Amino acid sequence: MNRFYIETELNTGNTIELTESVFHHWVRVLRAKEQDQAIFFNGKGGEYIVTLTEINKKNAFVSIDQFNSIDRTAPVKVILGQVMSKGDRMDYAIQKATELGVTTIQLLTSERCEMRLRYERDQKKLDHWQSIAIAACEQCGMNKVPNVLAPISLTDWVKSAQLPQSRFVLAPNKDQENVVLNSQPNLALLIGPEGGLSEAEIDAANQNHFQNWCIGDRVLRTETAPVVALSILNYHFSTK
Repeated sequence: MNRFYIETELNTGNTIELTESVFHHWVRVLRAKEQDQAIFFNGKGGEYIVTLTEINKKNAFVSIDQFNSIDRTAPVKVILGQVMSKGDRMDYAIQKATELGVTTIQLLTSERCEMRLRYERDQKKLDHWQSIAIAACEQCGMNKVPNVLAPISLTDWVKSAQLPQSRFVLAPNKDQENVVLNSQPNLALLIGPEGGLSEAEIDAANQNHFQNWCIGDRVLRTETAPVVALSILNYHFSTK
């Protein structure tokens, strides 16, 4: 059954009009017909089975038939600080981090950051990345969509008082500290760009209570690093 994220209130027994994006995807692209069913979620928890009751030239309506409170949230809440990269690498990192249950994706700039966002182009790019996170949730079964936040500087983010106490920076080729994953499944994870973080940036992270974490003997690419790190964290906390 197809799954769709829809930005509207969902309550069983109600009939609602499809948003433009869901109408286009489900009715126009997938050629849905009346009485077809799908799963809707709005990011507030759980999901709903709906039935397509009416299709018109420019809009369509569904009845909301059943609520399922299922929660596929990952066992660990991770705020991911990801330095931006160009092209498909950033799309891949956001898609896979979402599939692995990241809570928030904070975009970052750094000394070796490959891109900077500017004015009108900013929102288009941010909307694109948010849509990737939404599509990943639709595909993987997640019912809560991570926010993709507008970029800030790495040095400002590591100083944030809003970050969890458990903080890790992927720092290959650095002396690894005795990384301890405590019993609180709530942490921040910092991942640098393709060219890596500078010594000054790693030092700034360390000064703000980020522990160095080197995964194995190889240097992972910027889009691979969140996949590996989040997989390890999910496994660790799922076995607790």
